[in-house]
Amino acid sequence: MGSVKLFGGIEGGGTKFNCIVGTSPNDIRREARFPTTTPNETLDEAIRFFQQAEADFGNLAALGIACFGPLDVTPASPTFGFILPTTKPHWSNFNVLGKLKSAFDIPIALDTDVNGAAFGEWTWGAAQGLDTFIYLTIGTGVGGGAMVNGKLLHGLLHPEMGHIRIPHDIQRDPYEGWCPFHKDCFEGLASGPAMEARWGQKAETLPPNHPAWDLEAHYIALALANFIVTLSPQRIILGGGVSTQKFIFPMIRQKVVEILNGYVQSPAVNEKIDEYIVPPALGARSGVLGAIALAQKV
Repeated sequence: MGSVKLFGGIEGGGTKFNCIVGTSPNDIRREARFPTTTPNETLDEAIRFFQQAEADFGNLAALGIACFGPLDVTPASPTFGFILPTTKPHWSNFNVLGKLKSAFDIPIALDTDVNGAAFGEWTWGAAQGLDTFIYLTIGTGVGGGAMVNGKLLHGLLHPEMGHIRIPHDIQRDPYEGWCPFHKDCFEGLASGPAMEARWGQKAETLPPNHPAWDLEAHYIALALANFIVTLSPQRIILGGGVSTQKFIFPMIRQKVVEILNGYVQSPAVNEKIDEYIVPPALGARSGVLGAIALAQKV
């Protein structure tokens, strides 16, 4: 096994960091999770994890990080690898990539947490064989990663799919929205904190027959319909906390079909929607395994 190239992966989330060493879902040598605190404290813990792994398994060939943002992912930018101004305390303008490069003299790949998860699902999961698809996470925040024509989408900065504006019926849902920037954008209406603020308890404690879920499925379906008509994805993968609530998937699928109203003429939407809007095949490991996949391509 000594000749096998090992890779490190970091999924840097706003709530927790996941670190992994291995080569694939079937070859994970070591894994760790710890809370996201201050940047130096959090990344020092990640660095110690990989240093110990190198002491035990030998040098890593490369490292990949799929990190929360907003994140500067433009290699030509002077702030490439920095967290851009964010609501996460202490993290604004922190040089994540520079911190890791100071500790490891190996190639390091960098992308957003959701692009990393998308890449993991493309490499080993529910997006294998596709060239245009979306991975969406709905939990503490809402974010989306996209592959378009075989390449992860960055563009001006990177997609911020959680901040699209969707119809908000104030009579049906008088809640003003959670997002500090836009109030009732997609994230402001459908994230975990929005559900908790609206209903007075955490989403995972709400029973399946609670009216919260019909409203949540409605907002998710509105967003998915927008993404379907703009990016024309071959599949949509829904991750994050919502993906663990299996009962919501049929509700979302039905509402997407109703909203599109026959406009998108594809069997994927009109006949095989159960295979079109799906949970991640890699479960909660999409992002951290995606970070390993990014490392293997650097």
